[in-house]
Amino acid sequence: MDSDKVVGAMARWWQTVSQEDNDGMSHNPMLYDPLDGVVKTSKTRQYIAALIICLGAVAAGTALAWTSPVLPQISAPVVNSSTIVTPTNSTGNETSPVSPPIPHDDQLQLTVAQQTWVSSLLAIGAFLGALPTGYIADAIGRRYTAMAMDVPFILAWLSISFAKSAGWLYFGRFLIGISTGSFCVVAPMYISEIAETSIRGTLGTLFQLLLTMGILFIYVVGSMVSWTTLSILCLFVPIALLVGMVMLPETPVYLLKKGRRAEAALSLKWLWGRYCDSRSAIQVIQNDLDQTGADASFLDLFTNRGARNGLIISILLMFFQQFSGINAVIFYTESIFKSAGSSLDASICSIIVGVVQVIMTLTSSVLIERAGRKMLLLFSSTVMTICLAILGAYFDMKDSGKDVSHIGWLPLLCMVLFIITFSVGYGPIPWLMMGELFMPDVRATAVALTVMANWLCVFVVTKCFGIMITEWGSDVTFWFFAGCMALATVYVAVAVVETKGRSSSQIQTWLSGH
Repeated sequence: MDSDKVVGAMARWWQTVSQEDNDGMSHNPMLYDPLDGVVKTSKTRQYIAALIICLGAVAAGTALAWTSPVLPQISAPVVNSSTIVTPTNSTGNETSPVSPPIPHDDQLQLTVAQQTWVSSLLAIGAFLGALPTGYIADAIGRRYTAMAMDVPFILAWLSISFAKSAGWLYFGRFLIGISTGSFCVVAPMYISEIAETSIRGTLGTLFQLLLTMGILFIYVVGSMVSWTTLSILCLFVPIALLVGMVMLPETPVYLLKKGRRAEAALSLKWLWGRYCDSRSAIQVIQNDLDQTGADASFLDLFTNRGARNGLIISILLMFFQQFSGINAVIFYTESIFKSAGSSLDASICSIIVGVVQVIMTLTSSVLIERAGRKMLLLFSSTVMTICLAILGAYFDMKDSGKDVSHIGWLPLLCMVLFIITFSVGYGPIPWLMMGELFMPDVRATAVALTVMANWLCVFVVTKCFGIMITEWGSDVTFWFFAGCMALATVYVAVAVVETKGRSSSQIQTWLSGH
């Protein structure tokens, strides 16, 4: 074959998105698409991109769990107090019993009221940081939003690490809350817009997985180092995130929304590999965008049936996540271990729980594309309902003075099963489905509202949990959460459809009632 025939064959074999549109970037070899039979995608960079942006989840996890080992070190001694309740989190908020040692810090000795502010300011900041993040992500892009909202993380840890008064801790915790709420919005959104349908579920669970890793890091390292050293170590996570985000591209969905078709193709080539069929992928995205038209208004979330149904499902899944009773189970971790004959320290109990959460959330990332979202949610809520009901019965017998020493293993078994099923279902899946249920025109606002609802539930559960224990007792509190999970089981069975393997347009067709 002569050279002219070779050139002609190569020209027919490759075609670019930009050439179709007479774009000035059409001669960029990265935009060439292979034709017929040689198309293949690479998933490696999709995983890398998801892991990098989910460093924001690690940072959020460290922030959420930070109070558990730190507050006892910087708190003024409390006479006749056996426990300090400190908010941490696996999904929004957890309470963890910690025996207060003598404070290790001579300058910072917080009162109970000051401890409450240090704990609660993160939730307040997260609530306030969520909504504007959606608008910012639509204005400057998902990538630049993540980079911008990472800055408060860095400033917050600097403020906390060198704090000499409660005021600097307040400032740092509020800033860290803003970043936490922001990454709860932008990270799932970014992942849902870069992932192929075949691995969208797996990548979507990475947010919860890395969140639990951040929590476990605090439990392990916090038991060994001072609070200032721990805070400085936490600072390296958002710094690594900022460096990593510099290397990542903007999402193809956002670039197409802004009419930057050639840049969207380059983004796809970076994420899906040089030999992917970017023309077809971009056409699918463009069809979704054409179907929705221009950016929707806030009211379109409620007037459009598909968007409204997606918002209802997302918010209710977040509600059930927070009202699953995870707070109650974690709070009683040490008590349950002791009832089984264990003499483990509270910090060791927390580490064991953290390890179980990480392992089972990792398991969920493997199962999610096999079992599906709906099946895992139903399995999760059903088992949690049974476990919570049994725990309620156990504490009812214990509080009424009955001998329960012969069944001390039962609450431990229920607790382990509860944490396992929570971690494979209601821990990661609400975050995943939040990014799947909305079209690009309303996704940013809808995700922001869902995250705000999550943090509102965090606040309500945190505020009311102590009152429920005092007024209702442990048994009724567990039964209340069991009732919530039973309701979740019925709701998911009736009102939620499987989204595994379905495109955005297929999901919207179902949400719209067609």
